[in-house]
Amino acid sequence: MLNVGIDIGGTKIAGGVVDSEGTILERRRVATPADPSALADAVAVMVADLTSEHDVHAVGVAAAGFIDASRSVILHAPNIDWVDEPLRADLESRIGRPVTLENDANAAGWGEFRFGAGREVDDMVMLTLGTGVGGAAIIGGELLLGGHGIAGELGHIRFERGGRACGCGQRGCLEQYASGRALQREASEIADAGGVGAGLAAARTADGIVPASAMSELIATGDPGALEAVTRVATALGEACGGFQAVLDPELFVIGGGVAELGERLLHPVRAAYATALPGYGERPVASFAMATLGNDAGLIGVADLAGGRV
Repeated sequence: MLNVGIDIGGTKIAGGVVDSEGTILERRRVATPADPSALADAVAVMVADLTSEHDVHAVGVAAAGFIDASRSVILHAPNIDWVDEPLRADLESRIGRPVTLENDANAAGWGEFRFGAGREVDDMVMLTLGTGVGGAAIIGGELLLGGHGIAGELGHIRFERGGRACGCGQRGCLEQYASGRALQREASEIADAGGVGAGLAAARTADGIVPASAMSELIATGDPGALEAVTRVATALGEACGGFQAVLDPELFVIGGGVAELGERLLHPVRAAYATALPGYGERPVASFAMATLGNDAGLIGVADLAGGRV
């Protein structure tokens, strides 16, 4: 059975025809329209193109934002001007096929659970570290949605009372301490302090930012300031995972997103911090940690699979 997966981002829309094994058979990619009213048109055109030579069963659409419990309405989206947007009904009327609507982090987590790093477990938490921190929880083989459909916003757990301001309107959210943006902030603070931050200071651009490419090079060469920045971010993430373990008790944490490219340089301090934060550590089973394996395709693959399963 073939399904189409569509992943709507702030700058691009990615789509693909996906088979029952999670393999993408054909792909498309276009820029996200600046006008939100044109977005449904763009998705419909992409689906028509992808289904012209494939017998497609259903369509899954992943988008950032709060989606209602019926998986029909986008209540709020951070990157697109949507409020109470009835996107599923709109797309079904244009596409003529059943449409499944899902949060992008949930879709990515489901993709990893079904076909990636989590395929051997029944209980898994995924954290995607990019500009912010996305989350998804699969418990007993089911995607955790919550009573209002908005469960899994793990990046907005209050990590530090009265801490850094967050785009969600609160202060001290985890994503202000354990994301790609947080890594840049930590690198800048270490550079300002001198000492081990000399390498970071030398790599900064005119606007005071250490570019991601420069950070990667410094980390690869073992620069002490860059490694300290990674340790700070990893420690925040590991401590948060100790709390998630107490509530959700997953067998596995899967780490995805751009920061996850650091591999064991990230996971080693994450595990160490997790051990200090887990209630009853040493006297209870603990979770494993793994990097995501599907990369940027996880959401596309995951939402296509969800579409097939919900029809």
